[in-house]
Amino acid sequence: MEPRINTNDWNEEFGIPYYKLKSMFIKKLYIDHTVIDEPLTALFRSRMRVSFEIVENSREVFKQMLSSDDPIQKGKEVLYLTRNKGAFIRPCPGTLSYRCCDYMILHIGSYCTMDCSYCILQTYFHPPVLTFFVNQRDLLAELEAWLPQKTARRIGTGEFTDSMIWEAWTDLSQVLVPCFARQSYTALELKTKTTAIGNLEKLDHNHKIIMAWSLNTSTVIAHQERFTASLASRLKAAVKCAQWGYPLAFHFDPMVLYDGCVAEYRQVVDLLFKNIAPDNIVWISLGAFRFIPALKPIIQKRFARSKIGSNYILGGEFITGLDNKMRYFKPLRIELYRQIITHIREYTPDVTLYFCMEDDEVWSETIGYTPSKYGGLPQILDAAAIRHCGLDT
Repeated sequence: MEPRINTNDWNEEFGIPYYKLKSMFIKKLYIDHTVIDEPLTALFRSRMRVSFEIVENSREVFKQMLSSDDPIQKGKEVLYLTRNKGAFIRPCPGTLSYRCCDYMILHIGSYCTMDCSYCILQTYFHPPVLTFFVNQRDLLAELEAWLPQKTARRIGTGEFTDSMIWEAWTDLSQVLVPCFARQSYTALELKTKTTAIGNLEKLDHNHKIIMAWSLNTSTVIAHQERFTASLASRLKAAVKCAQWGYPLAFHFDPMVLYDGCVAEYRQVVDLLFKNIAPDNIVWISLGAFRFIPALKPIIQKRFARSKIGSNYILGGEFITGLDNKMRYFKPLRIELYRQIITHIREYTPDVTLYFCMEDDEVWSETIGYTPSKYGGLPQILDAAAIRHCGLDT
């Protein structure tokens, strides 16, 4: 197990100077000609200091990516600044086959500078290109119109990108946090695998921002989550956010089956609760590794040379799920969940636990009830947000 976190070990790891190292991976900017005069475009250019090219449309960018031997990697080395021509606020693309939480997405951009073997974004876009929407005035106008309608309790920016990778270039948190702090019906969840929290310390968040981290074992992080923060660093950042008064959430997703995984996931739980008080946690989610068939050859090709390689993450016993994704055989998922949930409950009987895309049988066999007992999964999570974020009832 990693050593207990030293909360006095405060250094540039949490601030923008450290995180600007990510800029080293961006080799070129592509700028949609319609956003060349946007204030955020100028901010990106001043902070990144890389060559740029003005393009007429996204096809020009995609053509450059597709000419590469590894378009997926190439898409992480460029940044396309453009305009969101659709809705910034949209429902999560769940599935009717499994229990969905009715999460809302704040669509700020897409793709990621980090490189996780299992990432669905490798196949979600064709090709995937690191993209940010710089028409921020439209984003804020849509939020200002949507928030008073009180249509959703929970919204997040981490569905199509990591919520915090943009901090070095955009100051996005300094725009979104005050916006949500001024209202009391909806909580914004910012989910990350980074430690880019430096901009959050001085903000008046009014408990309406949930800072969330994806957690995994050190083995999975080291070999399947390239360019992400270590487990200890993620939890150290969470400790600081708790000290600043932010509610927290944690996501054990995707959980990977391998020899010794249960013991290692139990160690993650130990480290979590040795450093974070249960009362600070809004919810914890769990989800076993699942993937669309098109992702398998991508993992095999791009992660073949990893120390434990693609065979490690793809070596389980998979079946085709109701959503046509490949999933671990259900009894294996249930046993893994049961072991980890039991260990979490040894620390706290009250923290809200939920599954991302599992059916009622899994809920019943592991947590001991189905969401319908409490009105459904959205109602369970809404209640947790109301309780921890001080939302209006």
